[in-house]
Amino acid sequence: MSFTSPASIDPVWAAFAAIDWASQKHSWSLLPAEGGSIESGQLDNTPEAVELWAAELRRRFPQAPIAVALEQKRGSVVYMLSKYQHLVLYPVPPSMSAAYRRAFCPSGAKTDPGDANLLLDLLVHHRQQLSPIATDTAETRLLRFLVEQRRQLVQQKVGLIQQLTDSLQQYFPQIRTWFGSLDTVLVTALLHRWPTLSDLQHAHPGTLRRFFVDHACRNDDLIQQRIQAIYAALSATTDPVVIEAGTRKTAAIGSLLAAAREQIHALDKRIAAVVADHSDAELFASFPGAGAATVPRLIAAFGTDRNAWTSAAALQCFSGIAPVHKSSGNSTVVVMRHACPKFLRQTFHEFAGQSIRFSEWAKAYYRHQREDQKASHHTAVRSLAFRWIRILYRCWKDRQLYDERLFLEAQGRRNTPRTGWNTAAGFHKPATPNS
Repeated sequence: MSFTSPASIDPVWAAFAAIDWASQKHSWSLLPAEGGSIESGQLDNTPEAVELWAAELRRRFPQAPIAVALEQKRGSVVYMLSKYQHLVLYPVPPSMSAAYRRAFCPSGAKTDPGDANLLLDLLVHHRQQLSPIATDTAETRLLRFLVEQRRQLVQQKVGLIQQLTDSLQQYFPQIRTWFGSLDTVLVTALLHRWPTLSDLQHAHPGTLRRFFVDHACRNDDLIQQRIQAIYAALSATTDPVVIEAGTRKTAAIGSLLAAAREQIHALDKRIAAVVADHSDAELFASFPGAGAATVPRLIAAFGTDRNAWTSAAALQCFSGIAPVHKSSGNSTVVVMRHACPKFLRQTFHEFAGQSIRFSEWAKAYYRHQREDQKASHHTAVRSLAFRWIRILYRCWKDRQLYDERLFLEAQGRRNTPRTGWNTAAGFHKPATPNS
């Protein structure tokens, strides 16, 4: 699902509703568009109850759609309600509803019916600050789920590697010295076959050599160095309690790592298959640094509906790439935007970082930020991502492949009238006084 801009034309509504979703029962409030008193009630957390509630609304208000506010952008409530064409869902950011609650309930009092009424008030009087959920194509929505699931699995795998490192440090620290990264099939298989240093040292050199070759290690010198190091190593501890506890933990982590790798591989295959048939795959693949992992994330970030984003600025702000300006009196502070979808911001941040190696102007701009503006690495990459979003948006909107040569030529034409500027790969910066 993607989000339309708040600037979208507001349709004629039949009624406004709000739901405060909970694990068992959900409070709802309703106000007909022609006015009257607020109605309220509760729903059981079952598809059947939601079906009856939605059908009753359709029967009562057949002439126009109904706007529904809720505190979820994604989840069971969204999936249950999104299949009803007469309901237009407006997700309310939890931070917004919490601030709204504090403004009207400074005591901190909180009830589910009261929250539903506050959401309804937000929807009725401040709807222009919210963006309704718009349905995208099945392929794009599937990609959005798959790439997020992949990222979650990768993060879980990183956590497992950290646990494995801590476990081995207690009784078998040499593994890190011999193999460097623990995030390999070779290390997992070795620990499964020889859980301790003693087990490993009892293996025949020929067995070890065959094992390394079977696991894609074919450098004879490296294999010999590892075998010699194995037989020369000393046990970090001889305490049987520490060794047994450590090996059991290591075995459990190894099984989880193997499962995570298998699922990530399966997701990669499915993502690649979906991207291969997607209409925007070639467009996003034309950008420098956009590879097999980045292209599906960019497709998911923009969506397929060209009306979903009315401007690049809307996406820059929504993604958290655009900074926040805070002014008070004569002071102005520019800070990083924290209220945003973190995965979306991460997508643009990672793409911008990858583009530095493949794009001449991106590399020049990054150097300018680091050397001339004295920005930190992440600040410079965010600033680069800010510029990339404008380019991505225009190509996406026009369905045009990115061509760096054409982009640099256009940049040169736009900046030709300016004087006193140095040009680096199409990126213009002020000249030094002595230049």
